[in-house]
Amino acid sequence: MTQHDDVPGRQELLGGGGRHTEPRRSKVAIVGAGAVGSTLAYASLLRGAAREVVLYDLDKAKVEAEALDIAHGIQFTPMGTVSGSDDIAICADADVVVITAGAKQRPGQSRLDLAGATIDIMRALVPRLVEVAPDAVYIMVANPVDIVTYAGLKISGLPSEQFFGSGTVLDSSRLRYLVARECGVAVQNVHAYIAGEHGDSEIPLWSSAMIGAVPLLQWGFTVDGGLLDEARRARISEEVVGAAYRIIAGKGATNYAVGLAVVRIIEAVLRDEHRVLSVSSLLEDYLEISDVCMSVPTVVGRAGVGRRLVPVVTETERAGLRRSAESIRSVAQRFGF
Repeated sequence: MTQHDDVPGRQELLGGGGRHTEPRRSKVAIVGAGAVGSTLAYASLLRGAAREVVLYDLDKAKVEAEALDIAHGIQFTPMGTVSGSDDIAICADADVVVITAGAKQRPGQSRLDLAGATIDIMRALVPRLVEVAPDAVYIMVANPVDIVTYAGLKISGLPSEQFFGSGTVLDSSRLRYLVARECGVAVQNVHAYIAGEHGDSEIPLWSSAMIGAVPLLQWGFTVDGGLLDEARRARISEEVVGAAYRIIAGKGATNYAVGLAVVRIIEAVLRDEHRVLSVSSLLEDYLEISDVCMSVPTVVGRAGVGRRLVPVVTETERAGLRRSAESIRSVAQRFGF
């Protein structure tokens, strides 16, 4: 992969008066200018994730309007540019390509129900993206993300480390938020992961969860004087799984938290952070799970996905991960993957 435009950092140049610095160029292409794509573009610029953000969508008027609306506030963000087009050439030479385009999830519809329509979109879209941005790291966000990531990877012909999905990064954030609220601690001090499918069969890895240096299962009393017992953990898990359905029922789409979650993944790639994130990638012999894309704690850096970490799991968690893998695989096979 090329490294000339790799990270949004500082590049030292020697000049007549001594050392000067110039920001390195970096380009993020976001495919789809819907609620998620436009929010992601906005969040990327607010956080200074990349110097150049471009939006691609078939709806010319909408994509140009979304980019223009963000551009009018660019003076209030870290240095960057934003533009939008219905011409896929705008994605050329991107360092990261994020695919948010897909069939829209309707109230009450499971993510797996979306698979066929979204895979059809990927068959037409992914080859064209790879043609203009062959060296980019690809992040799939369109749902059902695990199945679509597997299909997109196969369609792209790219190495598996270069093409992965946002997975359960958002779900893990929801889990940490709820645990932090129960225990009265900062969410940044909660270290816990959702693994498996980004959807109904996902598994919270309770046995490896920590608050600071304390195992979650040994935390003790919560803010209301209760305990994080099995019943309370089950309620938290149900709330995590049902969060998207609740939000979609109320406002039609989830966009803010997923935008922030995906920006965090983009930053891990462009800054080569080697950060552990629960992204969805192709697994081979992971706890006896192979040939499926699903989320596990994974090291993410400039080359994309790296080592998949194997936390301590109970037999119940291990069995849940296998069931989740089978659920994803059975649907993927239905569509020829």
